[in-house]
Amino acid sequence: MKYLMGEEKEKAIIYFEKAKELAKKATCKRTKCGAVIIKDGKVIGEGFNSPPGNLESQRRCFIKKNEYPEKTTDKTCCVHAEHRAVADALKKNPEKLNGSRLYFARLNMDNEFRFAGKPYCTICSKFVLDSGISEFVLWHEEGIADYDAEEYNDVSFGLS
Repeated sequence: MKYLMGEEKEKAIIYFEKAKELAKKATCKRTKCGAVIIKDGKVIGEGFNSPPGNLESQRRCFIKKNEYPEKTTDKTCCVHAEHRAVADALKKNPEKLNGSRLYFARLNMDNEFRFAGKPYCTICSKFVLDSGISEFVLWHEEGIADYDAEEYNDVSFGLS
């Protein structure tokens, strides 16, 4: 992981602004997240978290994780912003995914930006790595951190 500096940091801030705008569209009742995938300075995929199909009937935001049915292994309530961004890129720009960068932003329920914690979602980290995205970018309190996708996956599993 490296912290972005100078012009690279300035560009990242612009992409984070786009991710924040997308997060405002999220309909999850727990948290609002947005993600953009960038290649050659252009957005090739974008997404926000919400129930599958954006269907109110699929909302699971208020089920406590320990109350999910025993056969359910995934305790997330919504489709993650990262998944939606990858799916969007696969629909519109599949040839551009390899070597791209994903920027992820989280807002509180008042649409205020929240700094990212350590990588933790192994579902997203595996999906990003498998899709060909080469970097995952988070904005920590210490600065804007650029993770190699393989490193991000290792960190999310607690292996680094």
